[in-house]
Amino acid sequence: MSDSRRDAATPVVSAFYDRFPYPGDPLQDGPPPGYNWRWCWASVQSAVRGQLPSPSGGAPHPVRLLDAGCGTGVSTDYLCHLNPGADVLAVDISAGALEVARERLRRSGGGERVVALRQEQRSLLDLAGEGPFDYINSVGVLHHLRDPLAGLRSLADLMAEDGILHLFLYADAGRWEIHRCQRALALLGVGTGESGLRLGRELFQVLPEEHRLRRHHEQRWALDTAADANFADMYLHPQETSYNLERLMALIEAAGLHFAGFSNPAVWDPSRLLTGELLERAVALSPREQWALVEELDPDISHFEFFLTRRPVVPNQWLDDRLLLNASAELQPCLWGWPSGSLLGPDLEPLSLSDAEVAVLRAVEAQPGVPLQSLAGLEINASIVRDLWRRRLLLLRAPQGG
Repeated sequence: MSDSRRDAATPVVSAFYDRFPYPGDPLQDGPPPGYNWRWCWASVQSAVRGQLPSPSGGAPHPVRLLDAGCGTGVSTDYLCHLNPGADVLAVDISAGALEVARERLRRSGGGERVVALRQEQRSLLDLAGEGPFDYINSVGVLHHLRDPLAGLRSLADLMAEDGILHLFLYADAGRWEIHRCQRALALLGVGTGESGLRLGRELFQVLPEEHRLRRHHEQRWALDTAADANFADMYLHPQETSYNLERLMALIEAAGLHFAGFSNPAVWDPSRLLTGELLERAVALSPREQWALVEELDPDISHFEFFLTRRPVVPNQWLDDRLLLNASAELQPCLWGWPSGSLLGPDLEPLSLSDAEVAVLRAVEAQPGVPLQSLAGLEINASIVRDLWRRRLLLLRAPQGG
């Protein structure tokens, strides 16, 4: 691995993940289970811009994807299976994690789904000349750098002009108990190796049963940290930064990028917490104020997951029926149980579709690229199409010049 722009924390973080390759998801033969639309380029385009890009003239180029801090390859596996024909580069600073990642992709067949796959031991700070990338996925990485802003600026330099960056960073409030446990274990000098793992698990056995930290771990995190690598990543990591909403937005601004929306928008909707007059007051606030309100009211938010772009984006809302019906559509790739009226949506939420909705989805699937108003055998209702798009079951593409 090149040391030319290595972050100050790289050696200790790399050694940590060599000991505890993360995430600890088991290997399996065949495609990964379920779906995650955040790792599907077409779904992300629709979420951020409201539409798929219009086809350009000439031979199409493969979509270029970067998995910056791929760990044991769980995200890379999804990126390959959900973006067939893409050109994928996956990097990580840990040789141990990459060894698992390569085996994961070999067994799943992910590399056979794309035109190119490279899995390399490199820092995201040392990728000059590799861009531009249409989509960069960097989940749970920047907050383990000594200088997260340097990492974010490095990723920004790799983005295509119309590229999108997906980040996942720790949030202060939902990690309050975790931070206390981390500091306690550090004061006890348990270390970041096998003894630290043993003593860290012992901590939650010896604390009184009704102790807040033990209760919080058992109720919220015990299942997620069943794998040793996951427990170590949560409680023993040698380098971690977390953010509140204000500092997060300052970080984005300092990198010269633009916030393009949360990838878990339902979490930031005040209607999940408030009703009545309080909700009326909340929805009258600006989006930024609504997010700040949700941050104050929900101390369980443990992370931020969101999209960034190089330029401000105003997503297409498809308010004009004529333009909507002149668009073409694609079926959302991240559905579980299709074809059926009862299925799981992009966030694995249970859905029950009407016969009319199923008919639209079937017609789109059978006639890709055809303007909606020209779909054979179907009289299209604009409100049904718009609702399917809002629920992310349909991805829309404006006509050339539209």
